[in-house]
Amino acid sequence: MWCSPPTTTLSKNIRLHSSFYRWNPQVWAGMGYAVVMVDFHGSSGYGEPFAKSIIGHWGDRPLVDLQKGWNYALGRYGFLDGERACALGGSYGGYMVAWIAGNWTQPWKCLVNHDGVFDIRLMSYSTDIPGFQQSQDDAPTWIKPETVERFNPIDHVADWSVPMLVVHSGRDDRVPLDQGMGAYGAAQLKHVPSELLYFPDENHWVLKPQNSVQWYATVEAWMKRWLGS
Repeated sequence: MWCSPPTTTLSKNIRLHSSFYRWNPQVWAGMGYAVVMVDFHGSSGYGEPFAKSIIGHWGDRPLVDLQKGWNYALGRYGFLDGERACALGGSYGGYMVAWIAGNWTQPWKCLVNHDGVFDIRLMSYSTDIPGFQQSQDDAPTWIKPETVERFNPIDHVADWSVPMLVVHSGRDDRVPLDQGMGAYGAAQLKHVPSELLYFPDENHWVLKPQNSVQWYATVEAWMKRWLGS
């Protein structure tokens, strides 16, 4: 998701529903932000070919969609503040935030990376879905390592500069904890302003109501810190 006062939020396949509190854009709207969401390559809303078009293209086709969508929104909606914007994402969206950190640093004033992939190579061996990365790159990592490294966020840490909030859970087997700790550690080593929010009792989703309250409060405080009230 992208947030800016009003916020811009970048995210994938988010449903607007009042009873859905995980990654609910209505919550950001309630905070006073405008919310921008782009249905990029890999999404399921345009049929199977469009959904599969992300295979081998994690870092280019979706990123281009996001850039075009953001530029369109700025041109279409005059109330958006393009100078104060935050990019947020979870899971693959968290991967995209880590990718944006090294490949699209403007105009973002802050980033929120929730359970995101930081090192695709390691993730291909440690995720709880055997063969997942092979299905995404059309070859095992050890046979075509170049397909993994082509869009690997860990290879672009040298260009990180945007403040990043990293959120990760101790029981996440889909995107294991070392991914979030790696992203946070990279930001710290680069002296990029960064914070870590850790949930030892959650998995790939923040499901407990009080944890969700803490999640939103922490994210809101992070955005206010870098975007202003």
